[in-house]
Amino acid sequence: MSVALLAGCAVAKPRSDDPLEDFNRKMYAFNDAADKAVIRPVAVGYRKVTTKNMRRVVANFFANIKMPITIINDILQVEPLSAAHNSGRFVINSTVGFVGLFDPASEMGLPPDETDFGVTLAKWGVPEGPYLVLPLIGSTTPRDFWRLPVDNYFDPLGWYAREHDLRFHAEYLPNTLYLVTLRSRGIEAEGLLEGVYDPYIFFRDAYRQRRLYDIYNGQPPAEIIEQMQGTNDVDVDKLLDEQHAYEKKKPAKDGDHP
Repeated sequence: MSVALLAGCAVAKPRSDDPLEDFNRKMYAFNDAADKAVIRPVAVGYRKVTTKNMRRVVANFFANIKMPITIINDILQVEPLSAAHNSGRFVINSTVGFVGLFDPASEMGLPPDETDFGVTLAKWGVPEGPYLVLPLIGSTTPRDFWRLPVDNYFDPLGWYAREHDLRFHAEYLPNTLYLVTLRSRGIEAEGLLEGVYDPYIFFRDAYRQRRLYDIYNGQPPAEIIEQMQGTNDVDVDKLLDEQHAYEKKKPAKDGDHP
């Protein structure tokens, strides 16, 4: 059913250029400074006062409470099987899993399957526009930007913040804790940046690739990946020379050998 309805809605091809690079690099530098000064220290503190099991339980809770976002977008994408799959997962984890603290649905053959409004727009053929970095938001595109207000409308945490007016704006605490948990999980992947001479390009390409996999359900066509990578107009030798120059300038760590 969904295939027939979406047959005429070709997924827009990804952009491989970066016309807003100057602006994006400034925003990336701002976000990086804010992360080092405030966001990362808070996430590190969160990891110090929690155990791995505690963080997993909290992550399970947030993943479950945000499941209505996925279910609504499954419906908008005309994916009834996915909508049924995720609805079943939500019901099981909200009941048997004690409001989502545990994840029995995965053990019952209903693994996580997330989507968002940016993917919905892509599947209906809306072009993504240029890569964009926004202050305190990070990587996005004009198309993906719309998932922020739309998905927030269906987000139970967003609903809670809209419907309550607590002292010291405490209604935003659940969403704040959710963001802290996300940043906390990112700390484990920071080692990937070691040896990367241009983190901006690394994040830009990683974002584009992840969104491609989101849009094509983990199986993007090879020609789409090649277009994103832009292998036809990339000077590989130049990139290798830049990487080697970066490694020579990088201070050696204790234990490193020439």
